[in-house]
Amino acid sequence: MIQAHQQTRPSLYEQLEALPEGLIGEILSGQLYTQPRPSGAHVVTVTSLADELVSPFQKGRGGPGGWWIAAEPELHFIHNAEVDVPDLAGWRRSRLPRIPNDHRFTVVPDWVCEVLSPSTESRDRQVKMPIYAQFRVAYAWLIDPRAHTLEAYALEGDAWRKIGRFAGGARVSLPPFEAVTISLDDLWALT
Repeated sequence: MIQAHQQTRPSLYEQLEALPEGLIGEILSGQLYTQPRPSGAHVVTVTSLADELVSPFQKGRGGPGGWWIAAEPELHFIHNAEVDVPDLAGWRRSRLPRIPNDHRFTVVPDWVCEVLSPSTESRDRQVKMPIYAQFRVAYAWLIDPRAHTLEAYALEGDAWRKIGRFAGGARVSLPPFEAVTISLDDLWALT
């Protein structure tokens, strides 16, 4: 008796998990997207913003505490099917009392931040921002380290309301982190 071999194609999440080191993968609206590790300026911006937020909001030093701030968390809006990886995300501890034991964050964050690059800007704006709104992320920031800008948004109903666009060395106190003032100059990799 000849047995037919049935080949099964790996799921999108299996494909994501099999990506080579150095690639970041996301499943957005049913499509697998990949991108290489970010540029130095991108990394400096993410690290600098995390530094501005972790002490006052995660550790309660000079701020209210009560938050988790995470770099590149794997957000599972739909388990293994809608998987977004923002540059930074934050959760109020009242909503996420403990960090998950594995790499999957299943609680929708209260805030996300995407640092724009030429290869990801259109995806961040046109694909990911609508997904964040669909899953009820309350606040989103888009930061462009090349243009030295920060755009802040708040979710109102099903749509994003632009709080403002700030540039250069502006000093900002923005929701949901208005308890501190951030100097944007501290976010840029200036040479």
